[in-house]
Amino acid sequence: MTETAQALPGFLREAEQQSWTYQELLVALCNHEEHRREEKTRQKYLKWAQFPFEKSLEDFDTIESMSLSKRQIDQLRECDWLDQLFNLVLLGPPGVGKTHIAIGLGLEAIERGKQVAFVSMGELISLLKTEGYVRKSAIRLKRVRQADLVILDDMMFMAMETNEANLFFQLISDLYEKSSIILTSNKGPDSWGKMLGDQGIATAILDRLLHRCEVIHMDGESHRMKHRETIFE
Repeated sequence: MTETAQALPGFLREAEQQSWTYQELLVALCNHEEHRREEKTRQKYLKWAQFPFEKSLEDFDTIESMSLSKRQIDQLRECDWLDQLFNLVLLGPPGVGKTHIAIGLGLEAIERGKQVAFVSMGELISLLKTEGYVRKSAIRLKRVRQADLVILDDMMFMAMETNEANLFFQLISDLYEKSSIILTSNKGPDSWGKMLGDQGIATAILDRLLHRCEVIHMDGESHRMKHRETIFE
């Protein structure tokens, strides 16, 4: 029995109590089915996104951060930049909220019916290197390539070998002009060539990433260190 069928007796009772017309009852049932399907899709997209945690943009303290204003957060929340295939590069030291902002925007995108994929750079490299013979990696990367928004967390956290850099470049080429990318990094683009081990590949990646992009510098004290807990009183 479908959820709508299970809910039908309740709608019939309310229709009788409110003296609904047949048309009003039909509209109520259709709205219920639409909302049920939207929630089912939302839950599926949340599962596919594979966020390491869920933090909304409302949880981000713009006063404490002083990196992004409330107006800028609200503008990003509207997600118009996704329809324009804009990318976001969030730069700054550890603990200033880069991943928090990225996930918050990912959650907003899912609420708007967008498919999102979150993947750390360490995991991404492993997936790319095993895609050809590990089914789980192939499925994960297929969803990454199909996503409307791809969040790449901790770019340049570690140096890449030449073959890894080539695989990463190929993925960026696959996503170019098809998906928006949010990339977080604690190193500026000027140092990516060294981390990638090939300035030519770095230039080609930057050319695609920065073609239509907003670079946001997030500085300040680490939130984790500022609010760290202690076992001592």
